Amino acid sequence: MNRLPTCCSPLQHHWPLPRPVPGAVLVSCEFDPARLAADDFQRAAIEQTPALQRSVAKRQAEYLAGRVCARAALQRLDGRLYVPATGEDRAPIWPDAISGSITHGKGWAAAVVASSSVCSGLGLDQEALLDDERAGRLAKEILTEAELLRLDPARLGLTVTLTFSLKESLFKALYPLVLKRFYFEHAEVLHWSDDGLARLRLLTDLSPEWHHGRELEGQFSVMGNQVLSLVAV
Repeated sequence: MNRLPTCCSPLQHHWPLPRPVPGAVLVSCEFDPARLAADDFQRAAIEQTPALQRSVAKRQAEYLAGRVCARAALQRLDGRLYVPATGEDRAPIWPDAISGSITHGKGWAAAVVASSSVCSGLGLDQEALLDDERAGRLAKEILTEAELLRLDPARLGLTVTLTFSLKESLFKALYPLVLKRFYFEHAEVLHWSDDGLARLRLLTDLSPEWHHGRELEGQFSVMGNQVLSLVAV
């Protein structure tokens, strides 16, 4: 049928980040697991795998919303109708010559895509803004020693959340290129500013091209109590 699932709001074709990436398309929607209908996967013409059938409504709704956004973004990009399956590494499987990323958080999902000739890697991540108490407990797990030294206690929750999100976006952008996992201690956020721009540095060797010391630009926006970040290669 290829219709919008009952649990999803109308799709938004927009760019909620401060700096557009030429040639990239971003689509988002809100979703409500409580409104997930038994026929929503069929309604949207998206495969419901056995693993998804066994999962809770929240997981089903966020998967469905993310894939609906991904299909719409690809259709806007080049006219194709394609829903990314999930690989053994749990990453979306994009068409040849396409880079993309999917994210979902509490009631909101989005996907961004571009031709690989424009962006060789894309990483999009959404995180709920941590309160200062939880951020303080998690800081040493997410931030490097250098990041901890630069940490402004007055912006603890935002800094820890943003660092987490930017590193997740970095992983999503680079993993398809290097096929090697890396973790929070293998990258650092050198700086970020209130205009939504950030700079990151790799602290490990992932490939001859993506080596220790390589720096990349990132960007982000704060949407209510959510942080959205993007790394485009």
